[in-house]
Amino acid sequence: MHSTDGALVLFSGGQDSATCLAWALDRYGRVETVGFAYGQRHAVELACRAPLREGIAALGEWGARLGADHMVDLGGALAGIGGTALTSEAEIVMTEEGLPSTFVPGRNLLFLTYAAAIAWRRGLRRIVAGMCETDFSGYPDCRDDTIKAMQLALNLGMNRRFVLETPLMWIDKAATWGLAEALGGHALVELIVERSHSCYLGDRVHRHDWGYGCGACPACELRAEGWRRWRESRA
Repeated sequence: MHSTDGALVLFSGGQDSATCLAWALDRYGRVETVGFAYGQRHAVELACRAPLREGIAALGEWGARLGADHMVDLGGALAGIGGTALTSEAEIVMTEEGLPSTFVPGRNLLFLTYAAAIAWRRGLRRIVAGMCETDFSGYPDCRDDTIKAMQLALNLGMNRRFVLETPLMWIDKAATWGLAEALGGHALVELIVERSHSCYLGDRVHRHDWGYGCGACPACELRAEGWRRWRESRA
């Protein structure tokens, strides 16, 4: 049985958003996606979106439930406010505030606001995003409290009853690989390995067991470690 609610998935082209898309397609009869171009250093993830969407749509009955894709071009707005290691060639380090230099202030808040505006226009109640507080880089806009506060603000500001869903919030990367397998079997796992992108440096040259990436940036290390622990748990 699937809910009659429609869902909009924040779909970047990465591992987490691909798993969230599968999760939504497994639950809702109508699912749409939205992506954001914001001058990200790893803009190659945007090129991964369409092949990844097509691959997920080809699995089982999901294709019949997958609707329109929306792309929001934010230009250089976020980068213009203040350069970070995710919107410039700056070194990836920890800052004096204890946050990684890949943190883009306001990014997820802006994404959710745009997503809610699209959901409002498209008549979609559920907004699904891959924020996670278990395996995260310390980004304050990935915290559960932030998502709950945003849901309240969006509902008040748009006079709708949106539900912001974060299926990965309390699981680690190993469990995220496991969730993908539970949802779509080996085929979905292989699709995420081959077609999704996580590497902050945009490396699509070096191929590892867990997918493409430099293997050294925080995103690659997190993905690789999760893959290793998931594989060990299945041995």
